[in-house]
Amino acid sequence: MAQKLRTIKKYPNRRLYDTEISSYITLEEVRQLVLDGETFEVRDAKSGEDLTRSVLLQIISEHEDKGQPMLSPQLLSQIIRFYGDSLQGFMGPYLERSLQVFLDQQQQFRTQLNSLLGQTPWQMLNDLTERNMDAWKSMQRGFLDAAGRPQPGGSGSSEPFANRPAGGTTGGSNRPGKKTG
Repeated sequence: MAQKLRTIKKYPNRRLYDTEISSYITLEEVRQLVLDGETFEVRDAKSGEDLTRSVLLQIISEHEDKGQPMLSPQLLSQIIRFYGDSLQGFMGPYLERSLQVFLDQQQQFRTQLNSLLGQTPWQMLNDLTERNMDAWKSMQRGFLDAAGRPQPGGSGSSEPFANRPAGGTTGGSNRPGKKTG
């Protein structure tokens, strides 16, 4: 079933009215419609003139002003130079095809990366964290086990300080070169 074309009316006071939900909407909500893949048109409430391109350009302009812009001054200058040029009619379709090729390659790259790795980057990070934690626990167990083992020439007890006087020695001084007696 074909998706119904949603109509948004733009009034002289610059307010946008979404006829599907019978409510005024903001420019940001129009942007969300684009992100959601909704098909819509913006029409002048009085004349019925199609204002869709104008509203979309306004959204782009506002997003270029804040954050990290996508369109450099050089790119914008090049686009302006194409207006009135004999190749102007080719520029729009060329940009559309180029962007579509870029999106297709991006999707193909993501698919290949996911099939190679079999998981998303977050899953990989979680798995790596779990492996690191397991290695850390294993290392700690090794240190604790080594601390609990009897030393060569020691008392032979499996407990590290069993059968030793409170002073920590097994009788006499354990300083080298000093005789006990």
